[in-house]
Amino acid sequence: NMGSLWDLLPFAATEDSAMENIVTEKKAEESHRQDSADLLVFILLLTLTILTIWLFKHRRFRFLHETGLAMIYGLLVGVVLRYAIHVPSDMNNVTLSCNVNASPATLLVNVSGKFYEYTLKGEISGSEVNDIQDNEMLRKVTFDPEVFFNILLPPIIFHAGYSLKRRHFFRNLGSILAYAFVGTVVSCFIIGLLMYGCVMLMKQIGQLGGDFFFTDCLFFGAIVSATDPVTVLAIFNELQVDADLYALLFGESVLNDAVAVVLSSSIVGYQPEGDNSHTFEAMAMLKSFGIFLGVFSGSFALGVATGLFSLTPFHVTKFTKLRDFPLLETALFFLMSWSTFLLAEACGFTGVVAVLFCGMTQAHYTFNNLSPESQDRTKQLFELLNFLAENFIFSYMGLTLFTFKNHVFNPIFIVGAFLAVFLGRAANIYPLSFLLNLGRKYKISSNFQHMMMFAGLRGAMTFALSIRDTATYARQMMFSTTLLVVFFTVWICGGGTTQMLSCQKIRVGVDTDQENFVSVFGLSTKQESVWFFRIWYNFDHNYLKPILTHSGPPLTATLPACCGSLARCLTSPQAYENEEQLKDSDSDLILNDSDITLAYGDITVSTDATGAHTSGTPVGGVAVNSDEALDRELAFGDHELVIRGTRLVLPMDDSEPPLPLDSRRHRHKNETMS
Repeated sequence: NMGSLWDLLPFAATEDSAMENIVTEKKAEESHRQDSADLLVFILLLTLTILTIWLFKHRRFRFLHETGLAMIYGLLVGVVLRYAIHVPSDMNNVTLSCNVNASPATLLVNVSGKFYEYTLKGEISGSEVNDIQDNEMLRKVTFDPEVFFNILLPPIIFHAGYSLKRRHFFRNLGSILAYAFVGTVVSCFIIGLLMYGCVMLMKQIGQLGGDFFFTDCLFFGAIVSATDPVTVLAIFNELQVDADLYALLFGESVLNDAVAVVLSSSIVGYQPEGDNSHTFEAMAMLKSFGIFLGVFSGSFALGVATGLFSLTPFHVTKFTKLRDFPLLETALFFLMSWSTFLLAEACGFTGVVAVLFCGMTQAHYTFNNLSPESQDRTKQLFELLNFLAENFIFSYMGLTLFTFKNHVFNPIFIVGAFLAVFLGRAANIYPLSFLLNLGRKYKISSNFQHMMMFAGLRGAMTFALSIRDTATYARQMMFSTTLLVVFFTVWICGGGTTQMLSCQKIRVGVDTDQENFVSVFGLSTKQESVWFFRIWYNFDHNYLKPILTHSGPPLTATLPACCGSLARCLTSPQAYENEEQLKDSDSDLILNDSDITLAYGDITVSTDATGAHTSGTPVGGVAVNSDEALDRELAFGDHELVIRGTRLVLPMDDSEPPLPLDSRRHRHKNETMS
């Protein structure tokens, strides 16, 4: 009857709702399994890469670096996912037509009074409508570009600044700044102009399928000007190539990544007045230049400020016991370092620049306040994160060559890009080297220039900048071409590094520490100390480091006597304990060939250019017998000297056997008397 029928309707509605919940839960479980399988693919890729790296190191293969290997494995997995695996399609629940005038990012659909939220995943071509399930699977292994910028790039950039060999970096600071700033801008415009010519040619012969403006060409020039010679530097480090060449390449790559990021954002910010946003306008160009300077200087200041601010909890440890908990100390250091990147991005600056200079600041100051356990842990932690993130990115590059659905490959654009990248790199290295050599006492040799030209590989930063925006036709073509440029430079240029070193007859097996000692004493000086850096180092070594860290001389020895109470208040007890064993990797930067001061314990002995010795006043102002001081110094080792707080090891001369202690003391007395 009618009454019983109405009674059954609520029961039927409840049953439908329960079935719908079961279906939803089943789909969520399937999605969870698919996500786990996708992550497992990347874990297996990294595992396979590491095992093969071990095999290569065991067999001493240098023709292929780990990053190139990761790209090959990524390519193989991408081929399998694209062509070998197909998910059965279910078109029963797909509506192929819906009258909507725009493509909103979020769509609310009313189904029988229930609202469902749908998000925009991207446009697909008509030929791919029947492959929706396959598209979904490939989209699952395609990460959000923000994952690269916020998660994978920060440890790579921070490690570059934290592990920077400051001694060699600052010795070649002028040249590095010229290559990184002037060279990157020159390379950007050279590549941009050449690519604009290619685009005009493509337009004339009808091979241009969308808008491609001059600003797009400049943007492409900016992103491919970011060098990442990780392959070359790894081989340099293994073969112990000349420290100057290593410093020039590494310093340029570290800074020009930051310059390329800011330069690309400045080009995107180019907005002339009027309806056409792609015409040339002087005021708009000056505004973009102002954005470049403002963003870079603001990011630099923020990075240094956060690096110094992060000293606060560790500076307090000068008088407290946080050092007794290395795990908490390391965790705090890690979080404050990573937050620098996110803070800069949230404030509208560039996190890459900020985290780079934060890493350099923390390596110079904060590292000295950490406990020995935390010093080892932070080094190993960021080295591990850098290794995993870098190999993950390179393996993902290989994967996206087949899983990215909107590739645009154009032969003319690709050939033009390779030619432009080559000419842009040449315009960076050779003219600047010529100009720099005009003012350098020790020139950048031609074989160094050829090696720097050859080592201009593209890598993680170029890929991250290109994948960040692939919405337009121009950006899709740039992304596809960028992948090919990275593949070629990593495989060909990276793989040919050893042969190039041999061809250019560049020294390998150089003992950096011994070379630094020789250069300090003027026997074979190669670098020139920057005068500004000498002034800065004296101020930093005598005042900033004693205040901010446990290293450096106690303030009681550097401040005037009238400030004794303040000096004692600001100097930590550890500074007095470490006074005899100070360590500073930058100490020899302030020494001149004609003015070298050696400290035998508490006695200062100066040598002039002629090699004559003069005895000075004790450091602490207390007279000490020279024999006792010499005996105490010799007790540290037969061939050790202390240079402004840094203990250096004198190289042994194989032709002269070591003298007994009494003979050395007797010889020192004779030299002093003469």
